[in-house]
Amino acid sequence: MPVMTPATVPAGTRSKYGLHERARSALVREPVRADRVGADQHDVRGPGTVVRAKGRHPRGELGGHRPGSLAAEGCAIMVGMKILFVGDVVGKPGRQILRRALPALVARRGIDLVVANVENAAGGKGVTREVAEAIRDAGVGVMTTGNHIWDKKEAIDYIGLEPRLLRPANFPAGVPGAGRYVARSERHEPVAVINVMGRIFMNPLDNPFHVVRAELEAVRPEARVVVVDFHAEATSEKLAMGWHLDGAVTAVLGTHTHVQTADERVLPNGTAYITDVGMTGPHDSIIGVRTGAALQRFLDGMPARFETATGDARLNAVLVTADAATGAARGIERLSLSTADVEAQAAAAGAA
Repeated sequence: MPVMTPATVPAGTRSKYGLHERARSALVREPVRADRVGADQHDVRGPGTVVRAKGRHPRGELGGHRPGSLAAEGCAIMVGMKILFVGDVVGKPGRQILRRALPALVARRGIDLVVANVENAAGGKGVTREVAEAIRDAGVGVMTTGNHIWDKKEAIDYIGLEPRLLRPANFPAGVPGAGRYVARSERHEPVAVINVMGRIFMNPLDNPFHVVRAELEAVRPEARVVVVDFHAEATSEKLAMGWHLDGAVTAVLGTHTHVQTADERVLPNGTAYITDVGMTGPHDSIIGVRTGAALQRFLDGMPARFETATGDARLNAVLVTADAATGAARGIERLSLSTADVEAQAAAAGAA
């Protein structure tokens, strides 16, 4: 385990969005599973590795640390609010592994709020009232979506009745639903979730870089911890959003591609970032679809009926630890749990 030494006091002041504008931060990698770490693995980062923000956050009107405490001395301690963000839930396999995984995961890791992208939860495309309510009842506090939000027509009416189901905020004015929601954690602390969608290789919606700032201004009086689901195709656009909001929000978490990336980090000004959280669903597939039909379409270019695959269900997610007083991210951990992993955790929780 790397030795954590006191950090110098960073220069800078609080931004109007609640986090510091400048900070001399460094990343510390600490694998939480000792069995994954060997003498030649200290620089290998896989699922289950916590990427921490190291460095003292400047004191200001949004709080600080007691002089002499570990946090005041600059040690990267993993305390605070824990938010689990689950990558795109695809079809019945995704719903099943989510429902099975959450109780033990929430209890074992002390998770305060669960957020999940559910735009493909109903039959692999779209979301229905029945499916959304089942996911909500399984323990998901806020549900985000993306370009498939309207694929099931009943979502058009239902989204106005369920404020915890979001659609991208940069849809034009007058579209049903909303792109933000302020939830309450298990400790009754406010957590704002904002949902926006990219425009590169996607539907030409309003500019997400402008819209997300307006949404942030709207939630800031209520919440300092703010999580942004940026549903986008292009890596460059997602990275740009991360830097655009560094120091303004707690986390910028990419969704949409169904392929988990290994670039989780805490940006210099305190925002946790990952390009894509991945897919919760069948991984023996082509991004959730049965391989035969999807592959045939690549071979001959002809229309094909896509059906949700069933094999190798996995849960892809990230666990973000935040300072509830300032909104700064303390760390981000990428999770990729197989069905066997989930069953082992459930069995251990039942035996405890």
